Amino acid sequence: MSTQNTPQPRLHIGLIDFEPLRVAGFESVFEAAPDVAVVATDLPGALSGEELQMVLLRLHNAAESFEMLARLKAARPKLKLIVMGSESDDETIISAIGAGAKGYLEETASPEQVRQCIEVVDSGSIWAPRRVLSSFVDRMLHASEKPVLRHSFNFTERERAVLKLLVGARSNREIAVALGIEERTVKAYVARLMRKVGVENRIALSIHAASRSLASEEDENPA
Repeated sequence: MSTQNTPQPRLHIGLIDFEPLRVAGFESVFEAAPDVAVVATDLPGALSGEELQMVLLRLHNAAESFEMLARLKAARPKLKLIVMGSESDDETIISAIGAGAKGYLEETASPEQVRQCIEVVDSGSIWAPRRVLSSFVDRMLHASEKPVLRHSFNFTERERAVLKLLVGARSNREIAVALGIEERTVKAYVARLMRKVGVENRIALSIHAASRSLASEEDENPA
């Protein structure tokens, strides 16, 4: 009888790259909230875990974490992503948001701040320091006035194949094996894609492609 009256969690949150002690801490934060459930997982688990509505990712290596964000966003666009890290500089937070994160938490965040962040992101808003949000909006406005990144592309079939694998966080060697081409050829394709999109590195290319679904757009130039 008591089991039937126990409320089922409405929000399932996956925790990636957190040590057991930190996972236990998150569990204690939400122990008084029966509608929220947190569970330790990994990238494959988050990609396949349809029961998850939100993922909290620990930022341990910016390059790897941002590629993971891009991959999660590309595969599960409705999944709400939050990053927790010790980096407090604005550029890191802005990059996390640009990679698809809807929230950024400091590792020193209090339980109340964690709960507030979850609530805000769950409601559809972004949780980040006000100064960072202001800077992010300013950049978006300037980007619309003087676009730095291109938004109209002519990708060949092979370029689109390379881009799709790149968004999937594949290495040059893995892409080469998957497409049956030389690794140096992959590097040439990646360099060409960066020039077309208007970015300076493969991470930015992955993020921009994932956020705009470039790898799934119809090819305008199949030649």
